Amino acid sequence: MPAAVDIQGLSHRYGSHEALRDVSLRIDDGALYGLLGPNGSGKTTLFRILSTLMPPSEGQASVFGLSTVDAPDEVRARLGSVFQDYALDENLSVRENLRFQGALYGLRGAALRERIDHLLRLFDVADRSGDRVDTLSGGLQRRVDLARGLLHRPDLLLLDEPTTGLDPMARRTFWNAIDRLRKNEGTTFLVATHLMEEAERCDRVAILSDGRLVADGSPDTLKAELGSEMLWIEAGSPDSLRDNIETQFGVRAEIVGESLQIAHDDAPRLLTSLYDAFGDQIQSATVRQPTLEDVFVVRAGKQPDDVPQGILRS
Repeated sequence: MPAAVDIQGLSHRYGSHEALRDVSLRIDDGALYGLLGPNGSGKTTLFRILSTLMPPSEGQASVFGLSTVDAPDEVRARLGSVFQDYALDENLSVRENLRFQGALYGLRGAALRERIDHLLRLFDVADRSGDRVDTLSGGLQRRVDLARGLLHRPDLLLLDEPTTGLDPMARRTFWNAIDRLRKNEGTTFLVATHLMEEAERCDRVAILSDGRLVADGSPDTLKAELGSEMLWIEAGSPDSLRDNIETQFGVRAEIVGESLQIAHDDAPRLLTSLYDAFGDQIQSATVRQPTLEDVFVVRAGKQPDDVPQGILRS
């Protein structure tokens, strides 16, 4: 059985700028797959290629064995998309929006009415089906947009920052709907997000940085690869302390704001040694288990100013 998404050696350039650099990854049928990366990492370019909106400069991408370049119509028939900006006409009612979307895919008659009714019930918006979209809250609009993306029963749904602007309750409702769709319809999801709590829900997570794939695996596996513990050190001169630690102890330290982050299998023992050697430079220190945010910092190598708000701890 072909993978839901199979990407091999994918690169794309905009003039002299290389947005994607030799990216290869595989997404299994039925998976919930997360895509993390700061602005400019290549997420949008990857989504545009998978959506058949443009061909890659090099490499290939396929959706259920269908080339995005050679068989774009067949790919679109099996693909749905929900992006940050709603693809809804605010002047039409909820039901009118869905009927229009269905017509684009050649759906009509009783089959279309039944599908619309099913999705309205699934996302708990049936009582608002006659209301204009511009009268709905952001959370309700997001649910309607998800229904739009699923109307033609796509095998793969691309979600680009789908919960941007939603409050915690609306975000929880959205993800509960995703869980039901995976269970009841077997839909495969590729979700670009900057929220660690959402990435933790995924079966696997890929991290893009400067167009390169720098990590790919389950959240637990990626965290385990950093070691059993993380050491965070607050310092007045983190650059100087990092250089001293790496020179004297041979361990890698990442600067995050005014802090140093060190992945180590025996962080408490290392911390004792660091206090003995550089106690006058250390303001405070914390030892804890690795998080997905730690994975992002280590693998992507980004400072807080380079990362969208919300991806790193405050």
